[in-house]
Amino acid sequence: MTPPASATSERLEELLRARYSARAFRPEQVDRGTIERVLELAQRTASWCNTQPWHTLVLSGEPLESLRRALFEHAAEGVEPDYDITPPVYEGVSLARRRETGWGLYNMLGIVKGDRVASHRQAMENFRFFGAPHLAIVTSERALGPYGLVDCGGFLANFVLAAKANGVDTIIEAAATQQGRFVRERLGIPQERTLVCGIAFGYADEDHPANVFRATRAQIADAATFIG
Repeated sequence: MTPPASATSERLEELLRARYSARAFRPEQVDRGTIERVLELAQRTASWCNTQPWHTLVLSGEPLESLRRALFEHAAEGVEPDYDITPPVYEGVSLARRRETGWGLYNMLGIVKGDRVASHRQAMENFRFFGAPHLAIVTSERALGPYGLVDCGGFLANFVLAAKANGVDTIIEAAATQQGRFVRERLGIPQERTLVCGIAFGYADEDHPANVFRATRAQIADAATFIG
């Protein structure tokens, strides 16, 4: 028998179910105190030997607008990606889930299969950070390698949950660091830091069809194995 959920468990479940990847934002900014509160909560993330390898560069206002314009124009030139982290190869169930998510979103936006112009236009919105008024660039201590990246994954999860708990919407973006050399040089990020990803955040435009879409989740039977 499943034990009754505590109030804390119910609140966590509420946050997990309410959080989603926002792909259209309203222009108003999040106040500095709320951003610092989110960072303070995410800082509680567990890490190997308490190394806390993450560092967050938060951009707002004109510095963000400047990066938004420049990165979009740079990506629009069709330059090859320049990731710090080797991008994934999608196969099997991972590929199926990726396609399901992509076409589910496009369906909400009225983009039909085969419309490469419309799908490319939507994909390029990643480089505009979907109009978010803030962008967090997360980096890791390069010397810590995969262990640091694992820790940053925990930080990202806690950041987006802490944001939702404070009424702020988010989307974790690989596109923000896809052009690694370009972003590193513009923002003065040292080589000893690995570019992990970006988090665009602000207040979601709830009327935008992109924000109606919700990705599915695998069942426990497909995601976990019990021994003993």
